Formats: sequence, C-alpha cells, structure tokens
Amino acid sequence: MSEIAATTTFRTWMCVVCGFVYDEAQGLPEEGIGPGTRWEDVPDTWTCPDCGATKDDFEMMPL
Repeated sequence: MSEIAATTTFRTWMCVVCGFVYDEAQGLPEEGIGPGTRWEDVPDTWTCPDCGATKDDFEMMPL
C-alpha cells in the first residue's frame, strides 16, 4: 500500500432507501469496483446491489 493510501481517510456512503453501505476502502470487487475506489469514481450508472437505488440516493456517513 502506498504511503498516500495509508494516510488517506476512506469514507462510507449509505443508501437512504435500504441502508446498504458502500465502503471506499473495501470497494465492491464482485461488482467490478476495486478496494480503494472513491465514491466519485464509482460509475454514475451504478445502482445499489440491494434495492436498485441510484448514487443520488446515497449519503456520506460521518467519520
């Protein structure tokens, strides 16, 4: 892991529809989104794997 990645805080985003949490540190490898993928780098066409909500239905969780 690079020094920058080690000191960078990853955020989590929660679906306001169903409560699914996207963790930037973990990504979603089963959906082709690798660990460390920032929320802004997740494709705009991506939808919640649990309920199908769009990225607009996610809110950043407090650190």
